[in-house]
Amino acid sequence: MALIKRIAHASVLVAELDISLRFYCDVLGMTIDDARPDLGYPGAWLQAGEQQVHLLQLPNPDPRDGRPAHGGRDRHVAFDVTDCAALRLALDQAGIAYTLSRSGRSALFCRDPDGNALEFVQVE
Repeated sequence: MALIKRIAHASVLVAELDISLRFYCDVLGMTIDDARPDLGYPGAWLQAGEQQVHLLQLPNPDPRDGRPAHGGRDRHVAFDVTDCAALRLALDQAGIAYTLSRSGRSALFCRDPDGNALEFVQVE
């Protein structure tokens, strides 16, 4: 019996909320959910389709150095997208590096301004 229905949200540690919001909202097109209460530290809840990404402006215990260039070889959050070509254009225009999936799928990986790896997979 599977007790888990779906992932409700993923939390991502960020150093500067404003910089991260520009990336997640302006480049990736997520929107802010104003329902986030005051939790005692800066952050934001973002809508990514039916799920959320929670940005937490808190100290990050993970090193930024030594991470693999290809996000598929690192822990990452994966998103379904409708148009990888449009996403590639948005990333190119923002000057954000990415790598294509090595699986042959229409997918790519990039890192957010804090080095968190993200995967985007095109779905029908």
